[in-house]
Amino acid sequence: MIYLDLLIGFLEVGFFSFGGAYAAIPLIREVVLAHGWMDDEMVAYMIAISESTPGPIMVNMATYVGSVKGGIPGAVIATTAVVFPAFLIILLIMVLLKKALQNKYVKAALGGLKPCIIGIILSTGILMIIRNCNISLKAKPDVLTIGLTCVLATAYFGSGKLFKKGISPIILICVSAIFGVVAYGI
Repeated sequence: MIYLDLLIGFLEVGFFSFGGAYAAIPLIREVVLAHGWMDDEMVAYMIAISESTPGPIMVNMATYVGSVKGGIPGAVIATTAVVFPAFLIILLIMVLLKKALQNKYVKAALGGLKPCIIGIILSTGILMIIRNCNISLKAKPDVLTIGLTCVLATAYFGSGKLFKKGISPIILICVSAIFGVVAYGI
C-alpha cells in the first residue's frame, strides 16, 4: 500500500508543480504531511538535505521520502513518479505542440505564470527562514541563525556589485556549511 501511496503522491507532485523544484517544495511538503510520512521538522531537514546533495531538489526529495518509507523500491517508485510527468509533458510539447509555443496567447499564458512562480519560491524561502529561526510571538528568536542568514544574503546580493559575476552558489553553500559547523558544532 505504501508503494501505491508513494506513486500517487509523487505523480501528483510531478503533474502539478510548475516552476521547478523550489516551486514544488510546498506541494511536496503538503503531500508528505497529508500522508503522515514525516512531521514538519523532518520535512525541513529533508529540504536541507535535498538542497545540499547534487541533483535536482525535487528528485532528491522524492528519493529521500521514498527510501525512508519504502526502502529502495520506494525510492525508485517515488523518483520515477516525480520525473515521469515532466518527461511526458516535454515529450508531448516537442511532438505535438511545437507550433503552439509560437502562439502569442500561449506565450502570454506562460509569461503570466512567471510572477506566480516567483511568489511561490519567495514564500517558501520566507517560510523556511521563519521556521528555522524560531520566529514567533511566543518563542525567543534564534539570533545566531538570523545573523548568519543576513550575512549570507548580504554576501550573495552584495557580491554582484563588487564582482562582475557575483559569488558562485557552490562557494556560498560551502561558506554556509563552514559557518554552520562553526556556529552550531563548536
